[in-house]
Amino acid sequence: MDAFYASVEQRDNPQLRGKPLVVGGGEKRGVVAAASYEARKYGVRSAMSGYLAKKRCPELIFVKPRFERYREISQSIRKIFFEYTDLVEPLSLDEAYLDITQNKKGNPSATMIAREIRQRIFDETGLTASAGISINKFIAKVASDYNKPNGQKTVNPDEVLTFLEELPIGKFYGVGKVTTQKMYQLGIFTGKDLKAKTEDYLVQHFGKSGGYYYHVVRGIHNSEVKPDRIAKSVGTEHTFFENLVSEVFMEEKLVHIAEELERRLKKKKIAGKTITLKIKYSDFTVQTRSKTLPYYINDKNLMLEMVKELLYQERIKESVRLLGISLSNLNIDTAKGEKKAVAVQLQFDF
Repeated sequence: MDAFYASVEQRDNPQLRGKPLVVGGGEKRGVVAAASYEARKYGVRSAMSGYLAKKRCPELIFVKPRFERYREISQSIRKIFFEYTDLVEPLSLDEAYLDITQNKKGNPSATMIAREIRQRIFDETGLTASAGISINKFIAKVASDYNKPNGQKTVNPDEVLTFLEELPIGKFYGVGKVTTQKMYQLGIFTGKDLKAKTEDYLVQHFGKSGGYYYHVVRGIHNSEVKPDRIAKSVGTEHTFFENLVSEVFMEEKLVHIAEELERRLKKKKIAGKTITLKIKYSDFTVQTRSKTLPYYINDKNLMLEMVKELLYQERIKESVRLLGISLSNLNIDTAKGEKKAVAVQLQFDF
């Protein structure tokens, strides 16, 4: 979906259409969850601080997120997907992989199916979507960003290698800003440069990811579309209006975070053995502290007990702007020998 959260807000409120807005943020302490395309023209991006976003675009409008509304529309969109294939792997509320090799419409053209699905989404929700079509998930993902917004890109089998060789290294899915800079330092600016490096060389400089880079630049990515993708963790985190400087104040905030996490866990009937405390400091560095228990928990009091232990595990080095609690190593219902899919949206509070 194109700027999904922001587009929903503009659709539901005509007064916001054509204006630069962000969902989340808050002008002083918050973080941008989504930016409209009007805001992106000013360099406003998701994950940016609300303060910086406002600095780049003084006319910026901040809207509080409505996750229930986004989830409602997301479910409507997924119903459309299932009219074409049962092999749908959601990545988030606004993105999914579809394997349409054997599709319910009997249409041999993936390009035509993508165009039809995008039109259906627009007709039924008033929102635009973009699509990438190719031989595997990696290339389809890269292609989906190629003609955004409201466009699509097909990379045919005989075009794959040329497409990847010409692709700027920063456009490779899985290559973030830090890795991009490191690759620049190694003289890797395009897929062609990456392809010239041996697998041993890439593993030496990038560890396990080096093997991944070596294969994907050659069009090799064998991950199947998994409709029963299992959530690895469930978490809730809060960004604070003012930085916290004392563990006493942090304990108070952690109580509310644990309560929210407990509600979500029990609603989905999920528990976990590994609890993690996430701390983001005022200098934006992030620290995580984890502990694994011999039993599953989803009770707020038990989570708080563990989290407080992690909080005092070592001294807080700076004032804190964000705290989060997550559970991983989750329980899975293996009745009848089948894994139970757990779809949980990580929720952010602004």
